Amino acid sequence: MADRNARLGALMAEADFSHKSLARAIVAVGARAGDDITCDHTYVSRWLKGAIPRGNVPHFIADAIGSKVGRRLTLDDIGMGAAAVAAAPSDLGLEFADRPEAAADTVADLWRADLAEVTALVRARPDSAAWNTAALRWLVAPPDGELTRTGNRAIGAVDVDMVRSTTDAFSMLDGRFGGGHARRALIQYLHTDVRPMLDGQYPDTVGRQLHSAVAEALLLAGWMSYDSGLHGIGQRYFIQALRMTQVAGDRLLGGSVLSAMSHQATFIGRYQDAVSLARAAYTGPGASLGPTMAAQFHAMEARALARLGDRRGCDLALVEAERKLSQRTADSDPPYIAYFDATELAAEIGHCFRDLERSAEATLRGAGSIFGDGVNNRSDFFATVVQAEAYINQGEIGRGFEIALGALRLGEGLKSARCIQYVREFRDRLTNPMRQGAEFRDFAVQARTFRLWQQAGAA
Repeated sequence: MADRNARLGALMAEADFSHKSLARAIVAVGARAGDDITCDHTYVSRWLKGAIPRGNVPHFIADAIGSKVGRRLTLDDIGMGAAAVAAAPSDLGLEFADRPEAAADTVADLWRADLAEVTALVRARPDSAAWNTAALRWLVAPPDGELTRTGNRAIGAVDVDMVRSTTDAFSMLDGRFGGGHARRALIQYLHTDVRPMLDGQYPDTVGRQLHSAVAEALLLAGWMSYDSGLHGIGQRYFIQALRMTQVAGDRLLGGSVLSAMSHQATFIGRYQDAVSLARAAYTGPGASLGPTMAAQFHAMEARALARLGDRRGCDLALVEAERKLSQRTADSDPPYIAYFDATELAAEIGHCFRDLERSAEATLRGAGSIFGDGVNNRSDFFATVVQAEAYINQGEIGRGFEIALGALRLGEGLKSARCIQYVREFRDRLTNPMRQGAEFRDFAVQARTFRLWQQAGAA
């Protein structure tokens, strides 16, 4: 038998709820949410004995009691934190919620389910319809109302700065060591430290800043999950990041989230979806879109078009990306897009020309795509592999394998499913005549000593 739910009992006493009056209040909350539920005093008795209700009922219980005691309550507050794991629906996180409060509940449930390693969510396959629906909702949804909250913990600008600084620290770890290095630690931080902030007390201005900061953290969680090969949970974090940008009224950050979705869609072969998401990214912010962000969004469009074999469309998108980037100034864009510079754009161009089988252009235009700073190791790995393939494809076999060994050295400290996939694709693109040459035999002897080559299952 489950343990008694002492937290629920204490809150019922504080709110002066009887079993019957709480049941009526829960039915009323459900009705306002459009959910016709059955509940009476016997249900309440079971919950007090430790039973966990299904579906949205735990949230309705928290809302009903919270309204009576005058503060927002979480599932943990009512002793039903495990409900989000035990009854997590398979589509959790795929919807663009109607209300900010629903979005906050969704991300809390996602973090909890992720930490509990709910396989149906963490390792789910991405849903194309969810990308498209979220993008459309973001493009046409009216602004959310005022974000003033009356929780029991005061949240101020220093708390928002704390979230941003912590996200920046995790972002640095992600770029240097890969998403698999600290992904779980980021989710734990969001669950333990950030969730209570969303339920806190703050004025509208702070609320918008907080939700923007949380959107950045969710965007990073999506990137780290995607980089770890966990595409289902990564997609969900991206969608919820997009919803948080809507709450915050941050259209620029919303564009960055859509760009990340496009990047993921290209990687897993959903190229037409990727094109649409990139175009939504540079359309949605309107006149507020700065040149650096516009360049990055057009580069994502070009990456997807290259995979589709659309040479003209890719070239046009790259020309626009270069034109926009040339217009950047020190203060033309938000700080979080400052990473996208000429080096990053060169890497994107190299990817595009490799995919279009324009190897000479890939080596020429991608030559400046390496940071070499020991910080952007994963980016340097990707760019180096692309350069290696380009040289091999234009007949400079020895040079290509030499560069590939450099990429494998860069990859020694990276925990990244994407890096493993790049190595697999590199191997698969080698033709039989290439494999029979002395250059490959010499390369293979050395390559077998590197972790990513071993993880990719390369012979």
